[in-house]
Amino acid sequence: MSEGLLRTIEQKRNELIELALIKGLSSHAVLTVSQELDTLLNHYENANNKENHLQK
Repeated sequence: MSEGLLRTIEQKRNELIELALIKGLSSHAVLTVSQELDTLLNHYENANNKENHLQK
């Protein structure tokens, strides 16, 4: 699995936590970063599923 993608996910996760602590969970900025993290996680899951499928 791509180390770069995992690193990006971890950075986005940390950004989300920090922003939520500062702005609160209902902030528009927090929602935006959360959606960005969701997209990254979906990319990771899709890549992982393809990799697992190819190994079968």
